[in-house]
Amino acid sequence: MNAENWMHVFLYGIYPYIAITVCIFGCWVRFDTSQYTWKTSSSQMLQPRNMRVASNLFHIGILIVLLGHLFGMFTPHAVYEHFITAPQKQIMAMVVGGVAGVVCLFGLIMLIIRRFSDPRISHTSTFGDKALLIILLAQLLLGLGTIFVSMDHMDGVMMMNLANWAQNLAILRPVYAASLVEQAGIVYKLHMFLGTTLILLVPFTRLIHIISAPIWYLGRRYQIVRQKSAQ
Repeated sequence: MNAENWMHVFLYGIYPYIAITVCIFGCWVRFDTSQYTWKTSSSQMLQPRNMRVASNLFHIGILIVLLGHLFGMFTPHAVYEHFITAPQKQIMAMVVGGVAGVVCLFGLIMLIIRRFSDPRISHTSTFGDKALLIILLAQLLLGLGTIFVSMDHMDGVMMMNLANWAQNLAILRPVYAASLVEQAGIVYKLHMFLGTTLILLVPFTRLIHIISAPIWYLGRRYQIVRQKSAQ
């Protein structure tokens, strides 16, 4: 195996395990040592204008995209092959993912403009806050770019290879998993690499809130707020 093949195996067969390991242990350490940083550090109080629209568009779009990736890539083909073919699945993924991706893109662009152009928000933002938005934008654009590349091969073969890649990683077959995407286009490979990198970045950024589930809020008592009496 030459150096190029080893690099491919590392990026698409070994690197995902490194990212997941760093994510798990990084989240554990952050929760154990810095629980007060486990938040999104919302800037809505600094400037509420357009925040709700931008945030809703982004989160609705990204949730649909993430759920689509989760079920689409980790559900074995045998589960649905009796009622949907691989080409039909590809068309459905392109349409649903494309619409959700565009919705997410509009929200993300609004958030980026807000984060970079508003002086108060910009000055209180960390380098990581701004860099994360740019990385998310690049990842989203790459994801939307795969839709246009997929139009050149509507047989569903590449989508099946990508799904099999994820499923073989899940059953600890990294070398075989990497071989399944060796012939994938550069847009797919960049999208996969950047997506893996985002998993690695979770413990070190505001992405940490993705794995939070504050369900106890539903049963929490109302907070009593009293206005200060006029003197």
